[in-house]
Amino acid sequence: MPPEVAVVIPTYNEAQNLELIVKAVRGHGYGVVVVDDNSPDGTGDIANGLAEADTGVIVVHRPRKEGLGPAYAEGFAKAHVDGAAIICEMDADFSHDPDTLPDLIEAVNAGAGLAIGSRYVPGGSVPGWALSRRLISRAGNWYARFMLGTPIKDMTSGFRAYQSQALQTLEPATCEASGYVFQVEMARRAHESGTTVVEIPITFRDRLRGDSKMSWRIALEAMRLVTLWGVKKRLGR
Repeated sequence: MPPEVAVVIPTYNEAQNLELIVKAVRGHGYGVVVVDDNSPDGTGDIANGLAEADTGVIVVHRPRKEGLGPAYAEGFAKAHVDGAAIICEMDADFSHDPDTLPDLIEAVNAGAGLAIGSRYVPGGSVPGWALSRRLISRAGNWYARFMLGTPIKDMTSGFRAYQSQALQTLEPATCEASGYVFQVEMARRAHESGTTVVEIPITFRDRLRGDSKMSWRIALEAMRLVTLWGVKKRLGR
């Protein structure tokens, strides 16, 4: 019988983190779906070994690096087909604390369609961030809220739990975004569909091992799409 909760973890060059993060998630009894974009550092082979040793771990191999959004959409679909009632998402690098997963899942069990691990509600924090980074992140979230008309404080958070049926109604496979703005697009869809969204405070920490995947290309995609969606909203399209 598959676990009721599945945690989708997309990977690209996370060989230093994968075994540790999977062990931490499995320690809570949750299933894991690793979605690897053909990492050249051997992450996919590590994932295969973890799956061979533990039936609670599933691996989805994608032929190339195609972005965070499509990776999550494929992982969500696999978790749903395998019968998970709650589907979570998180990074592989421990910037999201696996020990906070139960808080997100509890919120879904209490009736939320989407529980977001939020840095920007009371109790949330980003220790170690420089003031400039804090300002850029908060400005980006403010801009997304303003343009899209949502009350969600942390539109860009990638630490989430979805009620599986609610997630299917949001149709993640049809999202325009390929980068981190996928999170904004899914939050917008949840708000506009009337899905109950709650934000749970989290502590977000920088990765200790490996390299960040953030780039100017991803940031520009976010600015372009948020602006486009906001303009369309104001024009009633």
